[in-house]
Amino acid sequence: MEPILKTDNLWKVYQSGKLEVAALRGVHLEVSPGDFVSIMGPSGCGKSTLLHVIGGLARASRGRVLLDGNDLAALGDAGRTLLRRHKVGFVFQRFNLLPTLDARGNIALAQHIHGDGFDPHRFEVVTRMLGLSDRLHHRPSELSGGEQQRVALARAIINEPKIVLADEPTGNLDTKNSENVLGLLRQLNKDLGQTIVMITHNPEAAAYGNRVLHMRDGVVVDGVSAN
Repeated sequence: MEPILKTDNLWKVYQSGKLEVAALRGVHLEVSPGDFVSIMGPSGCGKSTLLHVIGGLARASRGRVLLDGNDLAALGDAGRTLLRRHKVGFVFQRFNLLPTLDARGNIALAQHIHGDGFDPHRFEVVTRMLGLSDRLHHRPSELSGGEQQRVALARAIINEPKIVLADEPTGNLDTKNSENVLGLLRQLNKDLGQTIVMITHNPEAAAYGNRVLHMRDGVVVDGVSAN
């Protein structure tokens, strides 16, 4: 089976005056369809930079990223925008919901941006699975942190992306809500076959994946099967 995501000697170097700072130092990574990969590491190890580069939010300095057969280096800004819209779902530590829209509106907006219009069946399946059916008419300010993250998760998967990239998705949540969100990610992976790459500094969160990789100083240093 061909990997859905592959990086080859991936570097990301930032320029600060005359100083060059390498956030990624030759990362090699392969993710198969249906994987749930957790990438662990301390702050500053490069894991967030890696997520941004493989998701097309930032350009690599050198090396390659292949996402569902698309070479990101060969795509311009418009091409990467289309790829993100149709292939990638993002979940961030900050929920990034629009405060003037209720939960239903935040999720439905993602379907409209995707370009295929509103799909009521998919909407019902996703919101029911994530336990949002009775919270759809509440705005973000009326939802708990866990509920807001579930709305953000619904928004990320509503268009059936090839891969979901989750950046510290439980970073702003208490223990109970963290466990709920991580359990939902695992359920999406097992029941829907959703491919997920999640970065975290928390080993308990990382263990929800089926493969755990460790990053240090801009490189992947090892990996183990979590379950």
